[in-house]
Amino acid sequence: MVSSTTRRKRPIPLSRTRPPTARANHAALSSKATRNLIRSHHRLLKARAQALQAGDEILASEIDAQIRENGGLESYQLASKLGQSLDRGGDSSKALVDWVASRLRPLETTPYKLRVLEIGALSTKNACSMNRYLDVTRIDLNSQEPGILRQDFMERPLPKSEDDKFHVISLSLVLNYVADAAGRGEMLKRCVSFLTNSSPPGSSIAIIPSLFLVLPVACVTNSRYLTAGRLEDIMFSMGFVLSKSKQTSKLIFQLWDHNGDYKPKVFKKDAMNPGKTRNNFAIVVK
Repeated sequence: MVSSTTRRKRPIPLSRTRPPTARANHAALSSKATRNLIRSHHRLLKARAQALQAGDEILASEIDAQIRENGGLESYQLASKLGQSLDRGGDSSKALVDWVASRLRPLETTPYKLRVLEIGALSTKNACSMNRYLDVTRIDLNSQEPGILRQDFMERPLPKSEDDKFHVISLSLVLNYVADAAGRGEMLKRCVSFLTNSSPPGSSIAIIPSLFLVLPVACVTNSRYLTAGRLEDIMFSMGFVLSKSKQTSKLIFQLWDHNGDYKPKVFKKDAMNPGKTRNNFAIVVK
C-alpha cells in the first residue's frame, strides 16, 4: 500500500517533459525512416530535459525549434502508429490480451469487465480495445482521435474509491518517453495508487491487479544504469512480481502482478554496466 507521504507528494507533470506539438507530415514513412524519426525525437527530448534541468531556457527553446522542424510530437506519434501496424511488427497490446486471457474466462458468464487504463494510447482499435471483456480508458497527452482522453497521467486525480481504480494499467512504450530518470520512478509508484483487486459485488472471482510494461529492449539489455535484475528489484519494492515476459529483437514485454506488498526503497542512478556503446537509460526511485 502506498504511504500517505507518497500520495501527498505532487508528481512532475509529463507535459513538463514533452515539447510543444507541431503539425505532422502524414506522408508514408519507411521502416528505416520511422526508426530514425523516433530515435531523433528521443535524443532531442533528452537534450531538452537536460537543458531544463540546468536552467538553460534558451537552449531548451532552441531544441524545441528543432523538434518542431522534425514534425513535433504528432510526427512521433505517427511513427509510433506505423511501428504498431501489422507490417511493422504489430500491436503490442496483443501480448497483454493473450496473457490475461485465462483471467477473463470467469467473466464470460457475467456482465463484468476488467477495467484497463491505457496510458499513451494511440488507437481505439487495438487488441485490448476490441476485447469485449475489457473496459478500456485511454489517455494521452496529445490525443489523436475520439475515444482517447487528452490527459497527463501524472496530473490525473488520485482515485477516491475502488471504482476509480483499474485492474490493469498499460505502459506500452511510455516509460521510456519520460525524459527524467526520477520521473520514471514516480510514474511507476503512481501506477500502484491506481490499481485495485476489487471483484464484482457478490462475486468470488479472483482479480489480480497488473501492470503491462513494454520497453525498447536496449533500455534493459544495453544500459549503463539498468539491468533486468535492477528492474526486477525496483518493481519488487513496489509490490510487483513478474508474471509474464517475452523479448524480441526490438522490444521487451512484461506483465507484472501486484501483490499489495509495497516496500518503499531508494534506487539511485548506479553504474552497473560501464561501456562506451551503452545507453544512459535509468530509473531512479526516491
